[in-house]
Amino acid sequence: MKASARPRLAGRRGKKWSQRVTQTSNALDLEAKVFKLRSARAVAASLRRSALRSRRRKATAYQSAMSMLNFYINRAGKGLSRSQRRVLEGAKGELRKMFGRDGAPVRSGRSRR
Repeated sequence: MKASARPRLAGRRGKKWSQRVTQTSNALDLEAKVFKLRSARAVAASLRRSALRSRRRKATAYQSAMSMLNFYINRAGKGLSRSQRRVLEGAKGELRKMFGRDGAPVRSGRSRR
């Protein structure tokens, strides 16, 4: 058998890296328990407030808010209940509305080859 390239850690050290990112992200200062809210509109409004207030973000407020929402959904994976996943997926549509995006895919100026 071939040895793996990376040595395995004997055990997990505390919290997951993805949890640390959502708590200490350089992009947004999130309100407490924003992803636990039961309303898609409330989640979107909180992310929008955080994105607009943030001075540290590198992208637009819309991109930062949507990016953090997608990051959380993707990293939570199977741990999300069906109802909470529905709320968070609905928050994407609410964010688009709040930022005046119609939901159509945005095309860059580059042509595809």
